[in-house]
Amino acid sequence: MDTQQRVLAAARQSFAELGYDHTTIRAVAAAAGVNAGLVMHYFGSKEQLFARAVPVDTPELPPGEPAEALLAMLRSRLDDEPAASLALLRSVLTHAGAGDDYRDSGRAWLSRVGESIPHQDADLRAGLVTAIITGVVIDRHLLKLSALADASADDIIELLRSCFESLAGEHTTP
Repeated sequence: MDTQQRVLAAARQSFAELGYDHTTIRAVAAAAGVNAGLVMHYFGSKEQLFARAVPVDTPELPPGEPAEALLAMLRSRLDDEPAASLALLRSVLTHAGAGDDYRDSGRAWLSRVGESIPHQDADLRAGLVTAIITGVVIDRHLLKLSALADASADDIIELLRSCFESLAGEHTTP
């Protein structure tokens, strides 16, 4: 792994664990095994480092039934700790730039999910599904408040399956 990639990985991990406000260039540099000046040389500022380490993208909704596609997306976030997503989630409430980026990306995501739901109140249903996914990921990886932290991904997915199918409107008429 080259130096820039080591710095980005260290930054992503620090932002995920500490959030934007508590992550420092010096700590990122130390974790990457470089000096702070080199981090600044590559990235210019903490803001630019955050933007590169925690890119905000709008994932594609895989083809197929929306409930199954959403459950598959959730499963991937349950199986592997999504450091970039966690960094963004931890930072979104305290860092204006992260919040703005998250809202912009979130609107695009909600639109995609809503378009896949064949129901009059598709936007509300998309919001509920997205809130469930976000809440489960936050509890499992950040808060570790409930049994979600240790539950198997299979158990979580099976418990949510009928809820997602209902919200996705797959077994109801519009």
